[in-house]
Amino acid sequence: MRILAIETTCDETAAAVFTDEPRVLSSIIASQSDLHARFGGVVPEIASRAHLSQVLPVVDEALREAELTLEDLTAVAVAYTPGLIGAILVGLSAAKTLAMVLGLPLIGVNHLEGHIYACQLHHDEDVFPCIGLVVSGGHTNLFYCQGPTDFQLIGSTIDDAAGEAFDKVASILGLGYPGGPVIEKVARAGNPKAYRFPRTFLREDRLDFSFSGLKTAVRYLVQGQNAQDAHRIPGEQEAADVAASFQQAVIDVLIGKSRQALSKHGVKTLCVGGGVAANGALRSALEQMAAEEKITLVVPPLRWCTDNAAMGAVAAERLRRGESDPLDLDAGGGLVRMA
Repeated sequence: MRILAIETTCDETAAAVFTDEPRVLSSIIASQSDLHARFGGVVPEIASRAHLSQVLPVVDEALREAELTLEDLTAVAVAYTPGLIGAILVGLSAAKTLAMVLGLPLIGVNHLEGHIYACQLHHDEDVFPCIGLVVSGGHTNLFYCQGPTDFQLIGSTIDDAAGEAFDKVASILGLGYPGGPVIEKVARAGNPKAYRFPRTFLREDRLDFSFSGLKTAVRYLVQGQNAQDAHRIPGEQEAADVAASFQQAVIDVLIGKSRQALSKHGVKTLCVGGGVAANGALRSALEQMAAEEKITLVVPPLRWCTDNAAMGAVAAERLRRGESDPLDLDAGGGLVRMA
């Protein structure tokens, strides 16, 4: 089998070709970071328009890198949920058109399932069952994953995602966009114990997350109560200390909730995906926790933590079972597909 996957759920236009083993033959990503930098976050309309201009060239490049043509394909996969509806519709329309013209099966991919399946692509043994942690700009979720497409949502953020908090704090500190990489870089020169920021729900039994209060705490520290000094930019060392303390607060919560989820479900494997999983400090903390708990930790290579189409290889699991989706597959459809 040769499957083409398209990913346009947010601000990365991506395409990949893979086999049913699965083995990735190509993975192409066109980033939109420069387009959104001036706004300090993703603007949905700009993202959708950029996908329109990039999706076909990206698909063409993925096929050329895989040394295949459209006629060599067995199926077309596409991420259809969750994400920005306008952005998703671009990729979904392209995938439907290809599937219809070529007479191929169409397979809808859940974006969050894909992030966890990216862990399977880089692990010699079956990672399931596992606890899946997806932590990115738009999502912070915990899943009990019995199989590649058998996910149970067991915890999520009640307000902001961790990645969004990184972007907002970077903006408060005047560090630019995207916030994740720059916060991590600046934090290396800071003291993670300089400021005691809130760690919401950390000592509670529930597996949910909340980062809105943490964002507010950083803003009040830097700009004063109720942000009366909204234009204040801290000095270099203060910014480093704030960044390090903020980053540590996020890490403590992610580690704490992952530990709770593993214990509650009696699972010995933790799979972590999403853009924030590229954070070096978080990866180190996860490795330390895995050693303490004697569990298997699986995190994809850095290039496949952020949005990409190779993680759409989860479609091969459905194709092997003879499953596909109709051409009227709609964008959205919930957080996870339940088996």
